[in-house]
Amino acid sequence: MEGAPRWKIPESVLVVIHTPALEVLLIERADTPGFWQSVTGSKDSEDEPLVLTAAREVFEETGFDCRAGTPLAAGLRDWGLTNLYDIYPRYLARYAPGVTRNTEHLFGLRVPEAAAPLLSPREHTAWRWLPWREAADACFSPSNAEAILLLPQFAA
Repeated sequence: MEGAPRWKIPESVLVVIHTPALEVLLIERADTPGFWQSVTGSKDSEDEPLVLTAAREVFEETGFDCRAGTPLAAGLRDWGLTNLYDIYPRYLARYAPGVTRNTEHLFGLRVPEAAAPLLSPREHTAWRWLPWREAADACFSPSNAEAILLLPQFAA
């Protein structure tokens, strides 16, 4: 239907990007200064595989290419965990009427070193690498902080 709104799909990924030394990349949201997070993003279509959503979002938000066939692809791991949470009120208008909850799937991406990302300025304005505990403390989202605290068990 032409002209119909394109609602966000309430199914997303959260990708904790980390080094072997468990330094974690955090990026600051452009629409909410002071809100630091890992890579996040929703599926583009209902049938998009989650691993493709994760690789696409990592590339769009950081420039790190972990799509199939790239050197970083082996470092992308589905942790097999999900979070179900209430969508922040400020973002509800992006979803179809009546949608209030999102299902978030957790992934990790191990990169060889703490490299500078290429940010999309419409989404993120700054970045920093922090030791995993400090990164968890710096996140505005409780589910993001909890995911980072799980990093040592999934990075092993």
